[in-house]
Amino acid sequence: MAEKPILVAGKSGQLARCLSDLAVLRNVPIVAVGRPELDLENGEAIDRVMAAVEPSAIVNAAAYTAVDRAEAEPELAFRVNCGGATLLADATARRGIPLIQVSTDYVFDGSKRTPYREDDIPAPLNVYGSSKLAGETAVLKACPCAAVIRTSWVYSPYSNNFVRTMLRLSESQPMVRVVDDQRGTPTSAADLAAGILAIVERLRSPNGCNAAGIYHLAGEGETSWHGFAAAIFASLARRGRRVPGLQAITTAEYPTPARRPQNSCLDSSRAERILGVRLAPWRSSLEECLDRLEMPKELRAC
Repeated sequence: MAEKPILVAGKSGQLARCLSDLAVLRNVPIVAVGRPELDLENGEAIDRVMAAVEPSAIVNAAAYTAVDRAEAEPELAFRVNCGGATLLADATARRGIPLIQVSTDYVFDGSKRTPYREDDIPAPLNVYGSSKLAGETAVLKACPCAAVIRTSWVYSPYSNNFVRTMLRLSESQPMVRVVDDQRGTPTSAADLAAGILAIVERLRSPNGCNAAGIYHLAGEGETSWHGFAAAIFASLARRGRRVPGLQAITTAEYPTPARRPQNSCLDSSRAERILGVRLAPWRSSLEECLDRLEMPKELRAC
């Protein structure tokens, strides 16, 4: 009998694309489905996809991720990030299979001086973080075999992310101003995809659901946005690329509709201790990402 696939909710985002790439390399059956076929606001659509795919596990990589726009669209953010996640968790629980719910560092307010652990009390500063936290709570309540994976500062060769933004600015701007008083743990979507596949295997194993719960999973090491940009530009310079000047600014000098935590670093030691999953240092993974971005588009698979 053929192995039942992993269903990935979401298709075009960074994580979904890296999961699909890695599945091909590892010969792991995965079906990634996005809108309009899989609409997280429509329970009947979820059930139709579930019936068609007959998955052995679900990874919810679909979300409303427009952090600033969410301040003006809170109802939509909550419908997708909480309501949609709840519908997916309900459908998953009815089938008795595991669910991976991907969440965010933005569930924290950033007031802690050291990296956040899973038992730290969330206190989101913005609508996006609040909607993702509500989704976490709903998923864990609805699905007994769910693992919430909080990650941070995700980047890849795909979609919109900080690395691709810095590459674009390096080609068009003589000077780039980047916030230096927000710290986090940059995470390669390719590394995150590999970690999630390992967690799926653990949850699908006998008694694997005993490992359900909340985990932090982010790249090793921390930096500021300015430090992240400096590493990107230094790597580009080593490759003979033109790089702009880089100016450190404060959060106050770059106001945004949504407040960001000053510290959203994640301590990922619990995932390593319980699940045996640890992501690579962000600096080495950044080099791999930039290597792929220099390839022709058709060869950029994670």
